[in-house]
Amino acid sequence: MTGHITEHGGDGDEGPRGRRPRALKAAGLVLAAALVLGGAGAGWVYWRLNDNITSVDINSALGDDRPAKPTHALPSSASTPPQEALNILVLGSDSRGSARNQALGGGDSEGARSDTAMVVHLGAGRTEASVVSIPRDTLVTRPSCPLESGGESAEAHGVMFNSAYELGGPVCAVKTVESMTDVRMDHYIEIDFAGFAQLVDALGGVTVTTGQDIDDEDSHLTLTAGTHHLDGEQALALARTRHGIGDGSDLGRIGLQHLLVKALLEQIASTSLLSDPTRLYEVADAVTGSLTTDTGLDSLSELVGFGESLRGLPADAMETVMMPVLPAASDPNRVVADEPEAGELWKSLR
Repeated sequence: MTGHITEHGGDGDEGPRGRRPRALKAAGLVLAAALVLGGAGAGWVYWRLNDNITSVDINSALGDDRPAKPTHALPSSASTPPQEALNILVLGSDSRGSARNQALGGGDSEGARSDTAMVVHLGAGRTEASVVSIPRDTLVTRPSCPLESGGESAEAHGVMFNSAYELGGPVCAVKTVESMTDVRMDHYIEIDFAGFAQLVDALGGVTVTTGQDIDDEDSHLTLTAGTHHLDGEQALALARTRHGIGDGSDLGRIGLQHLLVKALLEQIASTSLLSDPTRLYEVADAVTGSLTTDTGLDSLSELVGFGESLRGLPADAMETVMMPVLPAASDPNRVVADEPEAGELWKSLR
């Protein structure tokens, strides 16, 4: 259970945790409000937002050869949200098929990359939650994965974690995470980086405080230590920054991403969306337009229901941590899971 999780890796998230759950509920409220708009005579709004969402049938692709579902559950009724524990793989991607992503510095290679990977664990009864980041530079055994072109890939040892997404998209990413953690991923959510930048702009930007100067030629971000209000392009650059801080590894970037996620959720919570229908629609359009989900979350009504299930999450019950890692013996620029600590962390989420 999440109560056993402690902070690992120095991700820079030392502030109070209380605002995150409230902000997550606010995000659900945005979608709920959009649903209300549709029922109030603007059905095209509901259709547009619902049609925005892309989905992948991960359950059919992977079949039954998967870890067992979490067994922790509390009684539920018609008046209460689902009470079972859930694990959700959340990825941030920058598809090369998107002209906007390319314009925002997504790189010059073909295909898509996933530079951000987090396992979100919601405890039974929605009374506790944890977000566990997996460094993209982690060397793993990538299992055989079904390919979109047909057939399956061969198992590969000692490859970077994010190669799973590059090779086989969401299906292979989920299978790789389940293989390395023995934790069932109940849902999958992928957030497109260009859509993320659009969301930040629709919210009027986000405010972050950095503890050190940032100067990264690759992400094109230069910031002095202190508090800054960032627009969408700057926020995306912060999420991608790694070479301008610390030792230039992915571990420093994870700390910045945790900082940014907190700032984004706090901005959502503090913005009067319900009193500004135009901004509400812009935000909801940006959120749904940037999502790829599994088929269990691929409609507006399902996303609203998911948001509603977080309503009872206590303000002090979320932790943001990083999978324990140590430098790889084969390559000091890569990391491997630090055992037995990593295994104990994943065991606590089952």
